[in-house]
Amino acid sequence: MTESILVTGGAGFIGSNLVRAILEKTKRQVVVLDKLSYAGSLSNLGPWLKNPRFTFVQADIGDRAAVSATLLKHRPVHIAHLAAETHVDRSIDGPRAFFETNVMGTLELLEAARKYHAALEGPARERFRFLHVSTDEVYGSLGATGAFSEESPFAPNSPYAASKAAGEHLARAYWKTYELPVIVINPSNNYGPFQFPEKLIPLMILNAVSGKELPIYGDGCQVRDWLHVEDHCSAILTVLEKGAVGEKYNIAGGCEVKNVEVIDRLCEILEKERPAAQNPALARKGIRKYADLKKFVKDRPGHDRRYALISSKVSKDLGWKRSFDFERGLAGTVRWYLDNSEWCREIASKGYQGERLGLALEKEAR
Repeated sequence: MTESILVTGGAGFIGSNLVRAILEKTKRQVVVLDKLSYAGSLSNLGPWLKNPRFTFVQADIGDRAAVSATLLKHRPVHIAHLAAETHVDRSIDGPRAFFETNVMGTLELLEAARKYHAALEGPARERFRFLHVSTDEVYGSLGATGAFSEESPFAPNSPYAASKAAGEHLARAYWKTYELPVIVINPSNNYGPFQFPEKLIPLMILNAVSGKELPIYGDGCQVRDWLHVEDHCSAILTVLEKGAVGEKYNIAGGCEVKNVEVIDRLCEILEKERPAAQNPALARKGIRKYADLKKFVKDRPGHDRRYALISSKVSKDLGWKRSFDFERGLAGTVRWYLDNSEWCREIASKGYQGERLGLALEKEAR
């Protein structure tokens, strides 16, 4: 019998890319459990929907009965837990949804997994893994130097980061208390195809080609370490196969770049791929180059200054290596968004038009 992997949040950005990786690089069955929130879409899964090794279950991770039924029916050997609310700005406007999904939803999923694992026997019990995908944001903010290791203390600075820290603590507790075979990974900022355009890179691409402003928070010198989503997915598969139970692994992109520099690079790539001089949206506004759309705006509350990870553990212990450098990955990402205008229109039809989020505090003060 072919082994299966359950991917929670598999219709989202990272999840859908993971589904592709599993179906392309392994012979395993994939079961996606996703409630299809605003950032999840079956269109992200494209041709894989008809793949005989793919199954989709529409359900909330917080619905323990639905999760338990899915586990019993499909008997996964691994659970890759990616379902989460992820956008910092949205967490500022409405933190409750983040704690409902990232904490209570994770709790219900862990409980279902614990009971499922307890009933397994022999090789199936030995092989079972629960991979919890966390974030580098649980560690807080860095100064100009240094990097976070797996032993760094938590210091979350946003409701999103706090909810992910709580979820990660729960996962670890289920390993220590119930011996559920949990492994945790903490990736850096992901980018690549199918990312919902509330995040920096897709938002800047789509705003630019539409002739909209490119908002830069504060001075734009916040530093992020960029990890291509395909590299992240290869790390997930590596950790599932080789990772030690009870351990955690940082997954770094190995590319620290200031936000304003990311935007500058995007503008340069767009000038090559779709020159501003030939873009009617810019011509109507009398704008000659994409860089002229940049606009510095008020910073996000509690904006972390810099993230950086030490990920030598996953490289030395498990042999994982990155495939993408930032230049190649960013250029490919720009081309993907330019070539997939239909997907972009579908996302826009869900009600998100590229407006700034995270302004609740400002509105309350008025």
